Amino acid sequence: MKRTYLKRALHQPETGAADVSGAVETILSDIEAGGEAAALAYAAKFDKYSGRPNLTSEIIERASNRLSQRLKDDIHFAHDNVRRFAEKQKATVQDFATEIVPGFVTGQKSIPVGAVGCYVPGGRYSHISSAIMTVTTAKVAGCRHITACSPPQATKGIPPSIIYAAHICGADEILAMGGVQGIAAMTFGLFGLPKANILVGPGNQYVAEAKRQLFGRVGIDMIAGPTDSLILADETADPHFVATDLVSQAEHGYNSPVWLVTNHQDLATAVLEAVPHLIANLPELNRVNAEAAWRDYAEVILCENREGMALTSDEYAPEHLTVQAADPEWWLSRLTAYGSLFLGEETTVSFGDKAAGTNHVLPTSRAARYTGGLSVHKYMKVVTWQRATREGSKTVAQATARISRLEGMEGHARAADARLAKYFPSETFDLSAGEQS
Repeated sequence: MKRTYLKRALHQPETGAADVSGAVETILSDIEAGGEAAALAYAAKFDKYSGRPNLTSEIIERASNRLSQRLKDDIHFAHDNVRRFAEKQKATVQDFATEIVPGFVTGQKSIPVGAVGCYVPGGRYSHISSAIMTVTTAKVAGCRHITACSPPQATKGIPPSIIYAAHICGADEILAMGGVQGIAAMTFGLFGLPKANILVGPGNQYVAEAKRQLFGRVGIDMIAGPTDSLILADETADPHFVATDLVSQAEHGYNSPVWLVTNHQDLATAVLEAVPHLIANLPELNRVNAEAAWRDYAEVILCENREGMALTSDEYAPEHLTVQAADPEWWLSRLTAYGSLFLGEETTVSFGDKAAGTNHVLPTSRAARYTGGLSVHKYMKVVTWQRATREGSKTVAQATARISRLEGMEGHARAADARLAKYFPSETFDLSAGEQS
């Protein structure tokens, strides 16, 4: 497959570093040993915040009163879309029972996890949408307790918009604490919280590393690296839309890769010319991020045909994948590796990031090769059960005894033997392992 790089990345994004790992390990150990006092000390050090971490109903009400009705309406609109999509997802997992052999019934049951810790970023940008995405899906899943944790801004606390979003989406507790100390507080059950069974939500490299180190003690949604986006575009695409969408995702951070894959040279040239001008017109913070991301991590790739484009996309396995090309149904059926797919110029990754209903907590760093993003299913344990009559257990017990002996697991075999001896005392069974050819 011929592939021409019209622009090649200078660097590859990193998901973590040794100094980050060591620092996170120290903070987690200190807080586990020192409890709430240690967590508060780190909050004062890193967040420059000394207010109470647990938000009262009065604080939540004051924050709500500071928002315009239009902003509240927008938050409710996004929440309603995410909620309805999550409800449809939940409906796809059904409890069932089936008779495997006569008298032997097996089944599946979905059980929501008990306590959820939702991390909501609040550093460079106040991620209202992250509160909506994480808390709403946990609520729809039926989780018993949901904590929303977000870093406070010095003397100001959590932005009112995040407080309002977390509250209306169903958070049982809102914690003003950021970074590793916030993750630790939810994991270890500090400040009156139940110990989290699962931690979800995006965050910086320290938050991602804390989740990685705690995985096993608690569940996590995924180990996230820098956000990434890929656009597949052919001659039918609008170069302005393509360039604008690339820039919109590059502003996430200095190391956020954006990629354009196309089979049309003129489109690629037009986009390469347009992007720097679009970046130059961004506000300063956004511009700095987008300039670095475009300079160091962006790629523009020219392929011979759409099959080559699809192969390239599947190899990159992007977090966000946009198709601005003819025959969207072909792309939908052909593409196999992405976190979320956006078909046609009428939609954009920004819609999915904020208000369309699909979740924006998605696999990065090519993890879309083997997993999808956050969904209501992530909060649910799909467990199995079985029940049998005595007659129904007869054939299963014989097969179990023989397979167990073949494996050398005599204790397992005798558990099956005991039931056959009790339930069918007058019958004789050949329960030997037999010979392997």
